[in-house]
Amino acid sequence: MSVLVFVEIDNGSIKKTSREAIYFGARLAEQLSGEAVVLAIGEATEAELEQAGKWGATRVLHVSEEKLAHENSLAYADVLAQAVGATDSKIIVLAKSGLGDAVAARAAAKLKASVVSGVTELPDTQNGFKVVRSIYTGKAFATVEIKSAIKILGIRKNALEVVESEKSAPVEGFTPTLRESDFAAKVLEVEKASTELSLTDADIIVSGGRGMKGPDNWQPLLDLAGALGAATGCSKPVSDLDWRPHHEHIGQTGIKVAPNIYIACGISGAIQHLAGVNGSKCIVVINKDPEAPFFKAADYGIVGDVFDILPRLTRAVEEAR
Repeated sequence: MSVLVFVEIDNGSIKKTSREAIYFGARLAEQLSGEAVVLAIGEATEAELEQAGKWGATRVLHVSEEKLAHENSLAYADVLAQAVGATDSKIIVLAKSGLGDAVAARAAAKLKASVVSGVTELPDTQNGFKVVRSIYTGKAFATVEIKSAIKILGIRKNALEVVESEKSAPVEGFTPTLRESDFAAKVLEVEKASTELSLTDADIIVSGGRGMKGPDNWQPLLDLAGALGAATGCSKPVSDLDWRPHHEHIGQTGIKVAPNIYIACGISGAIQHLAGVNGSKCIVVINKDPEAPFFKAADYGIVGDVFDILPRLTRAVEEAR
C-alpha cells in the first residue's frame, strides 16, 4: 500500500516539518509493507527533492507548474486528489500547519476521506486503524479509530525523532489537470517575514513578554537568540503594543509552536500563551517573580532579572562553542 506524503516547499527547500512528515509516512509505509511516495508542489531543484530519500521516501512526484508557484489550498487539494488516484494511495500524510490543515480539509471533501489532525505517534494497525492525537491545546490525548477507506493524517511537529539515511529518491514529473475555478482568487504580492528562521520550523525559540519593558530593550534577547541559532517570538501584549512584529506573536490566537527548547523571558504565562507553547519538548522560564504562573509549566526555571540573566546565558553559550 502506498502512503502519499504532501510536502511544503519554502525558498526551494523542503520545510523541516515536511521532512518529519516524510519520515512518519515512510515508517507507516514500512509498517504496512508499502512505499512512501512524496508529492512536492513548487520550485525546487532535483537534488533537493532527491533528499526525500534520506527520510525514507521511495520516489518523488514533482509538480512545477508556474500557476502553482504561490500557495493555493484549493488547487493544491485538487492536485493532491489526482496524485492519490495516480498512486492508488489510501493514506495521505502531511505536516499540521496553516497550509496543511487547509489542504487536508479540501482534499478530504474531494476524496470522501477522514481527517485526523495533530497526530503524535504512528498508528496502531494491528486491529483496525487507530491514531493518537493531541487535544485541548496539547493538554490531553485522544485515540481515534478511522474507518474510512482513505485517511488523511496531519502530523504534529516532533511526533517522531527523525533518523536520516544515505539514500536518495528518484524524482518524476507529475502534470495534473488544473481547474480555472481554483484560481478565482489571485496572489498579488508575497511579503516574507524579516526573521531568518520560521517559528514553526525552529528547534529553539527565545520569546519575550512585557518583562522586557519596552521595544528598545530587546537586544539582550536577540543576542541570546543569535548565539543559539534560535528564532524569536513574543507574547500577545507585546505584539499588541507594537514592541515586536505581529508575526512573532505566539499563543492561542497567534502562532502555535513546538520547538525542542522554548525560552520564555519576562512572560508571566497567561493561559492563551501556554496554549501556544505546550507542545515544546523543553520549556525554560526566566522571570523575577517567583509566583509567575509560567513556572508551573516549566521544565527549568530561573528566578531573576532578564536583563541580568540573558547576557550571562549568551556568554555561556558563546564560551561553550
